[in-house]
Amino acid sequence: MPLREAVILFGCLVVAVILHEISHGVVAWWLGDDTAKRAGRLTLNPIPHIDPFGSILLPAMGALAGLPVLGYAKPVPVNPSQLRHPRRDMILVSLAGPTTNLLLMAAAALAARTIYQHGGVLPGTISSSASSLILEIVFDFALVNLLLGIFNLLPIPPLDGSALLERVLPDEWLPTWYRFRPYGILILLVLVFFTGLIGTVVQPFLNALSHFVVG
Repeated sequence: MPLREAVILFGCLVVAVILHEISHGVVAWWLGDDTAKRAGRLTLNPIPHIDPFGSILLPAMGALAGLPVLGYAKPVPVNPSQLRHPRRDMILVSLAGPTTNLLLMAAAALAARTIYQHGGVLPGTISSSASSLILEIVFDFALVNLLLGIFNLLPIPPLDGSALLERVLPDEWLPTWYRFRPYGILILLVLVFFTGLIGTVVQPFLNALSHFVVG
């Protein structure tokens, strides 16, 4: 991957995961739990949100392997007992992150389409003009948010989809789920780097995004 593209993608990823995590904390705060606010996690400062593996190593490994740049940040602390309706509200809190990413993707895709239609370059991205660079940044921001939104909905710990699944599982299934949960990250690594399944799942969405922007 060219250095310029890698730098742009990593910058977009940092912004996207920060907004993803802040959204969890903000929705929890709206629903009665101020744990994230008291922990200083409702901030745009990237330092409190960075997870060494999910925010740095995983996206770097993906870039080096030529795979989609995926990642996650340190989970925002949430205390379900402080929520007004814990079981229902935790579903809303879990959905906040992927929903934020998909809304950011939609806004960035619309912006990229507008820039492209007014003289941007993109497909080969060999131009060094300001409009070409802006288009590349905006398109990559849409791309990263699309990947994060889909990726985090997978029902595998520590992703948001696992929290959603946990809230709807029957009580008698929970002991088995709790035994499985610590191995989620290993399963995630196998899926990303050894099966190609993640790429297969996200590719139609990436194609749709590219078609929307450049026609």
